[in-house]
Amino acid sequence: MIEVKNLVKRYREQEVLKNVSCTFEKGKITGLIGRNGAGKTVLMKCICGFVPPTDGEIFIDGKKLHSKMPPDLSDIGMIIENPGFLDAYSGYHNLAFLAKINEKIGKKEIREVIKTVGLDPDSRKRVGKYSLGMRQRLGLAQAIMEDQKILILDEPMNGLDNRGVEDIRNLLLSYRDSGKTIILASHSKEDINILCDKIYEMDNGEIINIIEKQ
Repeated sequence: MIEVKNLVKRYREQEVLKNVSCTFEKGKITGLIGRNGAGKTVLMKCICGFVPPTDGEIFIDGKKLHSKMPPDLSDIGMIIENPGFLDAYSGYHNLAFLAKINEKIGKKEIREVIKTVGLDPDSRKRVGKYSLGMRQRLGLAQAIMEDQKILILDEPMNGLDNRGVEDIRNLLLSYRDSGKTIILASHSKEDINILCDKIYEMDNGEIINIIEKQ
């Protein structure tokens, strides 16, 4: 479970998060909706530890996230903004490089996760030649490849065709049912309505509405 309490983030004179309090529960998909600039991505970055809050607290499984200490991201898989990869290498080799950081998985697991998101692990195509949808699939593979407990996904369907959207929706629902904590930001009302158990609507750095499905 992730708990956010009275979170504030200021950039000089601009307050982009204003006393945001919310919870993200295990075994549920929680949606973040709102127009561009509402604060969704900044909130996600704070939860990941990429952006230190100006004020407020974040707890992950009861442990407070400290702004002065490097965050432990080993249990968090994420897509935030555009996934960054080495364009001169294949999808497989990109994931292999990333897997060396934590040394939790090997070649077999990398190949399996690439297949899971609908890509070919044997393809030598450089990521620089990937379509937007292929790049997004690879980003999702990176987010899930080490069986992370928490998934933080900012527009994960971006660039996917109808078949790709359906595939990823089914994948996320299976991960929810396996007990993962999933945070999803999307401009697609259909994705939000199909996938999310709870929805926070944000505007101008504040939560203005909470929708909980029965």
